[in-house]
This record gives sequence, C-alpha cells and structure tokens, in this order.
Amino acid sequence: MQLTEKQLAQVDAQIKRLIKSGSYYGKVFEEAGITGCASQEEFEKLPFSSKADLRNAYPLGIQAVPDEEVVRIHSSSGTTGKPVIIPYTAKDVDDWAIMFARCYEMAGITNKDRIQITPGYGLWTAGIGFQAGCEKLGAMAIPTGPGNTDKQIQMMIDLKSTVLTATSSYALLLAEEINRRGIRDRIHLKKGVFGSERWSDKMRAYIHKELGVELYDIYGLTEIYGPGIGINCSYDTGMHYWDDYVYIEIIDPKTGETLPDGEEGEVVITTLVKEGAPLIRFRTHDMSRIIPGECPCGSKFPRLDVIKGRSDDMFKVHGVNMFPSQVEEILGLVDGVSSEYKIDIAHDEEINKDVILVTVEAEGRVNFERTAATIRELFKSRMSVTPKVTVVPVGTLPRTEKKAKRVFDHREN
Repeated sequence: MQLTEKQLAQVDAQIKRLIKSGSYYGKVFEEAGITGCASQEEFEKLPFSSKADLRNAYPLGIQAVPDEEVVRIHSSSGTTGKPVIIPYTAKDVDDWAIMFARCYEMAGITNKDRIQITPGYGLWTAGIGFQAGCEKLGAMAIPTGPGNTDKQIQMMIDLKSTVLTATSSYALLLAEEINRRGIRDRIHLKKGVFGSERWSDKMRAYIHKELGVELYDIYGLTEIYGPGIGINCSYDTGMHYWDDYVYIEIIDPKTGETLPDGEEGEVVITTLVKEGAPLIRFRTHDMSRIIPGECPCGSKFPRLDVIKGRSDDMFKVHGVNMFPSQVEEILGLVDGVSSEYKIDIAHDEEINKDVILVTVEAEGRVNFERTAATIRELFKSRMSVTPKVTVVPVGTLPRTEKKAKRVFDHREN
C-alpha cells in the first residue's frame, strides 16, 4: 500500500520536527543526512526504528516536545532489559481516545453499553486506553482492572455488563469459571474485545461458546499509542486500522524489503501525527499481511490480517524453526484437546540432544495415551520433530490475567 500525498507530507513534517527537536531520532536522521521525505522511494530507504533504539534512548531520549507539553508517560511490560518509556502530549492522549472509540463503534458498541474493563491500569497502556475510548464513546465504563475473579463475576452479573474487554487468556479464565459455576444464564455479555496476545481458533471457539459473545480482535502496541489502532468488523475479514493516524507496511523480516499487499511478513508502523514520541518505520515483529481490496462492511479503512505470531517468538529444535501458531494448529486437529498448552525445551547431556516436552490438556472423555500418540505423530509428520507429550486434565495448566507464556527454553544460551 503506497503512501498518499497527505501521508507523505505528514511523514516529511514528522522528520523535520524530529530533527528540530534534537531528540534521539532527530540525531539519527541528521547523522544519516536525511532532511525530509518526498516520495515512496525515499520513504522505503528511511532507516527502521526498533525497540532496541527505544531502550538505548532510555528514559526520555525519544521525547520530541518540551517537558511542559508532556501530560503522561506509558511503559511497555519490559520483561527483558530496560523498559521502553513513551511520552504523550494532550493531543496524543485525545487522538488515542478517538481511535479507541472508533474501535468500539466498528464492533457495534454504543453509548448504551456497559463495558467491563479488566486489563491492567498504571504504566501499561491497556486499561486506561480501553477506559478513555469508552468515555469518548459515552458508554458506561466499569473499570474493574485485573484479578479478583469473584468480584469480576459479581460486577458482571449485578451491573449487567454487555461488553468484556480483556486479554484472551483472562477471557478464557472467566469463561471457564462461569462454566464451572453454571451461571451462564445470569451473564448479559454480548461482545468481547480482546487484545495484547494472539489466540488460537480453539480458544476463540471456547470463549465464544461459553460467554456467548461476538469476538473482536483489537490491535495496538505501547510504542504506537497502545491498543486501539485497529479492530475487526462484524464480517471478521481482518482488522481495519486507522490510516489517518498510522501508516502500515509489511516487510520481509530478513531483507527489510517492502512486500506487496497480500504477502505475509513483518508489520512496520509509522505514526503520522503523534507528537510526544513519533516513530518512523517501527519494526513491531508482529507477523501479518495487508488484505487487498475493500471489506464487505463498506469501510474504506484498510485491513490487516490477524496477527499470526511474532518473528521473535520462533524457537528452534533439531534445526527446525517453529512458531507457537504451528503448535496451536496441530492441537486444533485433535479431538478433546483444550487451547492451553506448555512447551519445555531442554538439552539432554547424556544423549547430547535437545528434547522438547509438550504438555496439553484434554477432556476426561478421551483416552490420554491415544491422544498423546496422535499429537506425537502430527508433530513428526508436519514439523519433523518428535516431542515427548504429556496429557493432563483440563484446568491443570495455570491460567493468567495477563499475557500467557507458553514456551519455556531451558537450554543455556
């Protein structure tokens, strides 16, 4: 997808503003001899930005406005290394709320809805983003935040919440708990807006069935405002994203070459009007594709396919590259197996070989031994790796209110 004339002018203005601000990226452009951007060809030659850059600029090196214009900061979860800190101006905060309200509207949510907000508040962008969009829309926000499942369910019943916002992992936990308590008929939810992690078709089907909600994938990341830059419509043919605020391109993660619409690669985002910390060609590591053509819903906003995984989620065993999405695809073929799994990778010194242990959950009605054998064979035929497989009862593996971690590599780096 090519930049429009307006988007090109916006990118040019952002580069000039960054240079003038003397911020980290302004210096990067200055040192590279870049003074602006006048064409698609010039744009595709601009250097990529990355999370590593943002850590190098810690804490506020990427700030492109004076301190008195910064009204808030947010930070990524930062599980490794320094966290990433993003400053926001009043306009950035308002722009984000406008985008988020659009997401709710795209999902058919109105100011008559009651939106239960379970993602975390604080430095993380999730909870406060869901709330700001809800208030901009004029709907009732029920800001429960994460945890305290008893309280969540009580609020859901007593306040007749119609929309649940959550990570897919926490939505699964709530769905299982509602099922266990047999209180499905007391729940008034109609829609679920879930984000922050990719989720399998099996998990999606379970949440849809147990909560009885229409499911919507919301997209975003801390570095680029937060969740709310895109969402799927009721036709579920990809996520519409707001191209008056962000420009998205897809690149080959190995070569950095821009790929044509329809081809899968790494999502790269440029913020067109962000003030506090503009980012040009930010590599997200999310793997997806731009869907060509128009959506049957009639919206002119372009579409990004569901996130297939992350280029940095890949793990390697016996020389074979694997992604969690491939594991989920295999488990989706096996009767009685739940969406939850855990993978442990270790090096066996005695045989001097890497070993992979897959733990999955299955319903009591199926034979665990036969199920394990089926999974082993599917791994062997589809991925040329034969794991050790352990099958445990549904509910054995831990549930989380946050993003679920499912792959654990115990090998020494």
